[in-house]
Amino acid sequence: MFELFFRALPLLKMAIVATLSLGVVSFICGASLGLLIALARTSIYRVFRSLAFAYVSVFRGTPLLVQILLIYFGLPYYGIELGPFAAAALALTLYIAAYLSEDFRAGIRAVDRGQWEAGMSLGMGYWKNQVRIILPQGLRISTPSVASRLIGLMKDTSLASTVTVVELTRVANTLGAATFRYMDMFLIVGAIYWLISQALTIAQTLIEDRLSRRY
Repeated sequence: MFELFFRALPLLKMAIVATLSLGVVSFICGASLGLLIALARTSIYRVFRSLAFAYVSVFRGTPLLVQILLIYFGLPYYGIELGPFAAAALALTLYIAAYLSEDFRAGIRAVDRGQWEAGMSLGMGYWKNQVRIILPQGLRISTPSVASRLIGLMKDTSLASTVTVVELTRVANTLGAATFRYMDMFLIVGAIYWLISQALTIAQTLIEDRLSRRY
């Protein structure tokens, strides 16, 4: 197995970069979109709440693989052509945003209503109150679940192999077919996914400890 690992190392290095890039880009974009959706879900306006609820319902209620295939193979029918990486990143962004929005919404809802009322009594408007009082506390509360989403997202990037993104799973499948050593290749790639998850778990623990000391 070690001989196969060193033979596959050049491709694995590129695949790890592709996997991490896909996961990080999708998470950052998804977190930004998810926060907007969470604010819409907690809005006083029914139309915003309804639209946000519909978005979450659709993207949480359909498989991620179907979403990737729809974006990669379906959008060209309407004249929108995306490369494999862009299509996978868009699908992962839209998908993770639905889940992150619920994590953010739970964190915002967990902030005592008295905090909101105190800010309003000081003359703060809606956005100033959100930015200075509600969101800092809500995001801190939602940190554990948001970090868990990132770990899950890194593993979900494996589905990008279905649209020819050369990430870890794609490399394992390609080299497994070339060498007829599928078991060894997928064990190697599984170990790499595990190492990535463990590194993110350690980072999550450190961030949580730091935030808990501040409060």
